Amino acid sequence: MTKVDLVDAVAEKVGQTKKLTAQIIDQTLSSIVEALGKGEKVQLIGFGSFEVRKRAARKGVNPRTRKPLNIPAKSVPVFRAGKDLREAVK
Repeated sequence: MTKVDLVDAVAEKVGQTKKLTAQIIDQTLSSIVEALGKGEKVQLIGFGSFEVRKRAARKGVNPRTRKPLNIPAKSVPVFRAGKDLREAVK
């Protein structure tokens, strides 16, 4: 499902225009990104939670040259599915 498909499905279910629905979805996603950027956890009960986790620096190998390299530490977004979502996908 693409974002366009999602907008179409939600607009049909709630009886709103696709333009308004697209704005609502865009703002929802923007709010999630903003919260994660601040290091906050976003919990959507029944769906799942988004959070930022730290990855430690580590050693790696360039697969092309086989030379060792250092991979720096970084923060990555993580999604963990909620119970209802896990059960719906079974």
